Amino acid sequence: MKTGKIIRIISNLYTVNIDDHNIDCQARGKFRQNKITPLVGDYCEVDIENKYIMRILPRNNYLLRPSIANVDIALIITSLKKPAFSPFLLDKLLALVELNHIKPMICFTKIDLLTEEEKSKWLELKRDYQASGYIVHTNQDLKSLREALKKQVVVVTGQTGAGKSTLLNSLNPHLTLKTSPISEALNRGVHTTRHTEIYQVDDFFIADTPGFSALDLKGYQKEEIRNTFKEFQKYQCKYSDCFHIHEPDCGVKKALSIGEIRQSRYESYQQLLKEVEE
Repeated sequence: MKTGKIIRIISNLYTVNIDDHNIDCQARGKFRQNKITPLVGDYCEVDIENKYIMRILPRNNYLLRPSIANVDIALIITSLKKPAFSPFLLDKLLALVELNHIKPMICFTKIDLLTEEEKSKWLELKRDYQASGYIVHTNQDLKSLREALKKQVVVVTGQTGAGKSTLLNSLNPHLTLKTSPISEALNRGVHTTRHTEIYQVDDFFIADTPGFSALDLKGYQKEEIRNTFKEFQKYQCKYSDCFHIHEPDCGVKKALSIGEIRQSRYESYQQLLKEVEE
């Protein structure tokens, strides 16, 4: 029996990396009976002779959409144009990542498509997210991005067509991952990644995942959503359990009224609370 890491799942075939060698395995039938779903990133015990995964080891964290376990950083790839920037999708991804105890990092793409006026607005957007406590990168500065991802296990996620596979190819040209132009009619990307797979890039591991546009917050509480909006925590409210919606003497609403909190962030917060309530 040896311990390895699942780096790819296609249908019912699991590719496990053991001592720098990849072995294709099947999962035990008992997994389905016991409702155990192996994920890319899982550490597992493998019966080498029969090529069976015998046990999934405890996880540090996991995501279900995209499906991956034991992640250090979620690199959220966010297009500024073609497809258009979606502040709500970015804020929802940031919340979901933090709810799953994974460190989020933002990477803006397609800055080269912006006009000078749009670039000025983007720089303001970037400063606001940095002031909120988030680490922000762009796909134009690969050197600093590589440094930030050093010795980490990274999942790449974000809106379809934002340039996830293109970024991975830039970080490691040997990957030659399939890319595709966005649909002009729909103003959104075409799925090119069909499965989740972990690749080694320099001294870190990075996972390419299928793009998606829907995120389920089922099972989370309003308090959990509130706590993911870091910038709200520095303002004093009359009530310690304030949700910053209808309560009197709310420090967050006061900060919003004088422009200290970004309007789109507060609107995302309201929408996420509504989703959880429904």
